[in-house]
Amino acid sequence: MKILALDSSGMTASVALMEDGQLVADYTVNYKKTHSQTLLPMLDTIVQMIGLELESVDAIAIAAGPGSFTGLRIGSATAKGLGLALDKPVIEVPTIYGLANNLFDTEGLIVPMMDARRAQVYTGICRFRYHRLEVVKEQCAVSVEELVRELNALGEKVTVLGDGVEPNRSYLSENLTVPWAEAPGHLNRQRAAAVAELGSVYYSEGKYVSAAEHSPEYLRVSQAEREQAEKGRSMREMEEKSARLRPADYGAGDSYED
Repeated sequence: MKILALDSSGMTASVALMEDGQLVADYTVNYKKTHSQTLLPMLDTIVQMIGLELESVDAIAIAAGPGSFTGLRIGSATAKGLGLALDKPVIEVPTIYGLANNLFDTEGLIVPMMDARRAQVYTGICRFRYHRLEVVKEQCAVSVEELVRELNALGEKVTVLGDGVEPNRSYLSENLTVPWAEAPGHLNRQRAAAVAELGSVYYSEGKYVSAAEHSPEYLRVSQAEREQAEKGRSMREMEEKSARLRPADYGAGDSYED
């Protein structure tokens, strides 16, 4: 079984191929370039380096969100395009669980944290039980304060990872009452290899969709959509206020039109 995996959900761009449980190729770049510049060239490099025939893959695994809205769109469009062209299914791996899978068999709770801005993080709580990833808290967007309260209440040691740790490190240090540590640098960002491994588990369990059915999981609306909604709400409020006005509301020198 061959699983081609893509992850562009955060700053990191990553492509990997797993065949029969073995990692064949893994190309990961954590640098300030847009994924539209990196993802397809990285895939092409892997294809050339190992002589991969894309038609031979069984499925395409994608870090399906949450994460950067632009990054998710690029990754999902790439996975969907490949799936449609090759007639292959898409395995939707939640980004947070893919991140957690970097820390296979780590003891205690695994808490990925992605910077979601607006004083929130994309996160979830996982653990490994009998060598399988188990979800304790589904992935979500929450404040760091709420996350810390929940971890303190669970009372277990914690390992955190992801780009949401650094901007919140001081708060974690001051407010977490349970033992905690950060994942090492080679494991604390998104990796398509971890997505491929978890994707192979999902595939064996029949957890995949057709390429046409695939869409990313944003968890919340984008800033542009929020601004559009606020603009529409303001317009409706103005229209409702105008509709409530009557000629009597105007002074002698004012005019009123329907």
